[in-house]
Amino acid sequence: MNILLLIALVVTPPKSVEVRYTNQAPRIDGFIEDVWQQADSAYDFVQFAPYEKEKPSEKTSVYLLQDNDNLYVAFRCYAESLKPIACLTKDEDYVVFGIDPVMNKTMAYFFWVYGSEIMWDGWILDDGRSFDQSWEGVWYKGIRLYEDRMEVEFKIPFKSIRYKKGLNEWGIQFQRYIASKRETSYWTEVLQINRDMVSNWGTAVNINPQSTGYYFELYPEAYFRADRRWNPDASRDSINYKPSASLNLKWDITSQASLNATLYPDFAQIEADPYTLNLGRYPTYLNERRPFFIEGSEIFRMSTIGTDVFNPLRIFYSRNIGRSVNGDAIPIIGGLKLTSKSNDWNFGLLSAYTDQYTYNNSFTEPSKGYGVFKVNRKILETSDISAIGVGSFTNDSTYNYAVGFDGVFRQGPNQLIVQTAFSDRNRKQGFALTGGYRVMFDDFLTLFAAEMIQDSFDVSEIGYVPWAGRKRLLVSSGPYKTYRRGFVNNFRISPGLAVTQEPGSQEWSKGIGVDGNIEFRNFWGIYADANIGKSYEADTNFISRSFNANAHGRIMNNDLNFGCYYRYGVNYARGYLAYSGSHWMFYSYSISSTIRPAISANWTIEWDTLNKVIATTPILRPNIYFRFRAPIELTLLTELVMTTPGMNFNKTDLVRVRSGLLFAWNFAPKSWFYFVLNDSRSDDVNGKLLPRYQGGAVKVKYLFYF
Repeated sequence: MNILLLIALVVTPPKSVEVRYTNQAPRIDGFIEDVWQQADSAYDFVQFAPYEKEKPSEKTSVYLLQDNDNLYVAFRCYAESLKPIACLTKDEDYVVFGIDPVMNKTMAYFFWVYGSEIMWDGWILDDGRSFDQSWEGVWYKGIRLYEDRMEVEFKIPFKSIRYKKGLNEWGIQFQRYIASKRETSYWTEVLQINRDMVSNWGTAVNINPQSTGYYFELYPEAYFRADRRWNPDASRDSINYKPSASLNLKWDITSQASLNATLYPDFAQIEADPYTLNLGRYPTYLNERRPFFIEGSEIFRMSTIGTDVFNPLRIFYSRNIGRSVNGDAIPIIGGLKLTSKSNDWNFGLLSAYTDQYTYNNSFTEPSKGYGVFKVNRKILETSDISAIGVGSFTNDSTYNYAVGFDGVFRQGPNQLIVQTAFSDRNRKQGFALTGGYRVMFDDFLTLFAAEMIQDSFDVSEIGYVPWAGRKRLLVSSGPYKTYRRGFVNNFRISPGLAVTQEPGSQEWSKGIGVDGNIEFRNFWGIYADANIGKSYEADTNFISRSFNANAHGRIMNNDLNFGCYYRYGVNYARGYLAYSGSHWMFYSYSISSTIRPAISANWTIEWDTLNKVIATTPILRPNIYFRFRAPIELTLLTELVMTTPGMNFNKTDLVRVRSGLLFAWNFAPKSWFYFVLNDSRSDDVNGKLLPRYQGGAVKVKYLFYF
């Protein structure tokens, strides 16, 4: 009998739910009416946290329907013990579901709705190892909270997503979070070591989209700016008024292929990049914020393992197109992007052209063309290989090209990545090779990373691989334990070693270290690492050492994160070998369902070669967030940058102040109204705080779709 039971468990098919056809479309209002009674349902959820593999404390049922043009999903979340929580400014109940409409098994859409009606969507990538919230689709939701349950309805137009025509099974997953118990459960079992892997999802069967015609988005934008700048001598320049308009369009040529275009876009920063004090050798990596480059970016990216030990070869870095120069953006004349997704093949083609730009009569950026092409082929169910080509061109003697290869093998929680690239910049040619490996064997987690980048490898105009000339090998391995009961949720510790040859050095740096983290059942967690070794860098050799620690959790049911990092190494901002350290903290507190103040702080300490503190740099960002309704938000932003000579805190000077106001209203799908005010001040040679920039803008973008 035991043998028969074991066989039955082994051959148990994955979960599936039927998507039944309806002639009567349900009303998307958060009330599950009679039409849903004909639907098949997904139930029998499994708890992920706080107790892995346990039965959830509350029942959840999910119903699915379709008509010719839409997929309908309804959650009924029972709450017999505590009423569901809805709050615009702190922890609240939510539901999420994901769909893989091409059965790619590594990439999927997700749709997320909170009890307060705040909504998110995006991509799940690398088989659940990374996420991208940049995708913004057209879909609808309705939600209602009752004393004993929460009901959520979704309507997803088939024309809003890319799916494989004729495929009647899609990958699907459902998730529920109960805020009062901090409990997360999934429809298909999810383990802490694996996280939510798309390849382990259940299936939605008998799905049959019948949308006809093509989906077309017309996305005009109107922008009015008023800018006032001051010259270095504190004399005021004239105020510049700039009305502008741009046009964006999206045409879904087929259910799998899309064409995007933009003409004279104004990508002026609504939300500016934060100030950073960079004491290291390499420039700061900045995240993309511009809609044209965000949508479809998952196709043009290089694969990652999901850990910082591996640095992907980013030979395409979209922030180089229309890059920022002293706070102003090089204008983009236009861009065109073609993408296609299927279960076996993905490809993308992007081109853009920037205008000539002159800054303050001292710097001229010539007009430039950019092009990117990438093709991806799925192999072995969840693995893939891809090739990418990137280029920028000014004239026959000023250009930057690169071609690369990306191969990824995935099996369960294990992943192997190999990436290579060849570059040519103005007839200087170079080669790069990187690799990463993550393997879980029994209760041991092993991480491996290697890279070899030639001195002549250069993608500075098109990508972000600033460590040309570096060679590196890193390996770490140690136990990873999860506990289904008790105070500890999971625990990991990994000793390791690294050898690195820094750019410009003939010697190899060698170091050992250990890192680990522990997650508690009450959702507090601690991470720490320590390293020491013999280093050769910047024409000197020394014993390097570093220590990093951070903790996260909740105080009064609000998020808190804090930590520190100390290092003995080269201070590239000052050009010598010394200690440096930094501390950080973030905390936000919900005063009411509408108001949430938050503060983040950084404090950097610099020592000289005699181990004397020569400067500290405190940075404070006190912000206040107002949520009037789910789609309406007002943010008051402040950034204060200070310097202190040595430890003389009574002589602390305020050297930079940036303040702003941002009002954002998402008044229709993918349609926004923005109002923004900015003021930036910094000190002069005499330490006097003077205005540098003041400005305001009104921006409206509206979606017409057919």
